[in-house]
Amino acid sequence: MEKWKESQLRQLTFAKKIDSAYPILLSFAQNIGFNFCSITVASTYRDAHFNTLEINNFSDDWKRRCAQDPVDEIDPITKHCTGSMLPFMWNKAAYENAPKRWNALQKEGLRYGWSQSFHREELGLCSTLSLARGDGPINSIELYEHFGCLFYITSLMTDLFAQSLPKPALARRPHLSPRELEVVGLSAQGKTAYEISQILSLSERTVNYHVQHLIEKFKVCNKISAVIAAARAGYI
Repeated sequence: MEKWKESQLRQLTFAKKIDSAYPILLSFAQNIGFNFCSITVASTYRDAHFNTLEINNFSDDWKRRCAQDPVDEIDPITKHCTGSMLPFMWNKAAYENAPKRWNALQKEGLRYGWSQSFHREELGLCSTLSLARGDGPINSIELYEHFGCLFYITSLMTDLFAQSLPKPALARRPHLSPRELEVVGLSAQGKTAYEISQILSLSERTVNYHVQHLIEKFKVCNKISAVIAAARAGYI
């Protein structure tokens, strides 16, 4: 690993607050060839007790336009990053259903971008790090070289944000019924809804009903996330 990269990663590791970490992150982004850098930390819970964090070096004009004229389209970055921790490459095809957003990005000079998310399920946090530049598509070599660093950095920024929150703002451990405990335990073993229904002598519809309750209680987006959240909460 290059010495400058190792040095900046070390500085980020020892940063105490996310505000002081961001300038280091921006420098790191610029050193790997990106002009723009954004970090967003949001709650995956519907009843969040804190405001979404957004730090970036986008132009004041861009921020003003976003505030005054919000686009009525689903953001592909948000859609992807809330459900996956795989890299998301910005391109015209990815914005097929959000042409207004794509045009706005092009006007701002955000033509080629990479968004990387990190989920802290037990805290109900989802962080997204986005890097962008005006020239040159992101190639597979860049993806291979920088993925590990960006994933690590996004996890660090998530933890720094979590440390800044008052304890009541963090996710509370939900109460699970005996049947929900059985369902989530069997789900963790890889059992399907049909298999669980046979084991517990329930209808498949009832099993899916309990799974949906688990998803709602842990305030996550799918069954797998509910199992992970249950494990981290000590239920499995």
